[in-house]
Amino acid sequence: MKIALIGAGGFVGAAVLQEALNRGHQVTGIVQHPEKLPAHAQLNAVKADAYDAAALATVLNGHDAVVSAFNPGWDKADILPLFLKGSSAIVAASKAAKVPRLLVVGGAGSLYVAPGLQLIDTPDFPAAYKNGAEGARQHLNQLRDEQDLVWTFVSPPALLQPGSRSGKYRVGGEDLLMDGAAPAGISVEDLAVAIVDELEQGKQLRKRFTVAN
Repeated sequence: MKIALIGAGGFVGAAVLQEALNRGHQVTGIVQHPEKLPAHAQLNAVKADAYDAAALATVLNGHDAVVSAFNPGWDKADILPLFLKGSSAIVAASKAAKVPRLLVVGGAGSLYVAPGLQLIDTPDFPAAYKNGAEGARQHLNQLRDEQDLVWTFVSPPALLQPGSRSGKYRVGGEDLLMDGAAPAGISVEDLAVAIVDELEQGKQLRKRFTVAN
């Protein structure tokens, strides 16, 4: 499979890149600093502007799938409008390039913790992540109305951290996965396994899903 990976140098993107390469996929890593990506025979590192739909469409042309691990940066004061601008450009570019599939890596904030209550709207949700999480939530709602693109949105669990690759995970839908009374977690390596599995198997088309160990 020929995969275009936007944000290949980021926390999630780097793990997805390694998993996809390990499985023999051909990856175009789309980043701001291509020189920082590892050298690999199956990797083509490309510098592209995620906010420029026309230029991005040229890069995406000819790929079987796009994985968007796009994030403007948690340190950006205007992360919410930037997240929506970049996400909209990625959708437009994917459609213009006629890429069959788009998989978006979102956040846990839009997962439900009770009927009608999403994690982002709970009192203890960290303020530092709220604007970025709101951007991901609004983008998910936009994707739900998308008629011309086969999309998938994956929400990590509440706890996502570096770890090891077990290759095992459980799948959920709209609700936050729990480990007993506490929120469940997953290693970023196993999140990457779930993402590449979905690219290969296509079980979650035009829907959101979540995973946890």
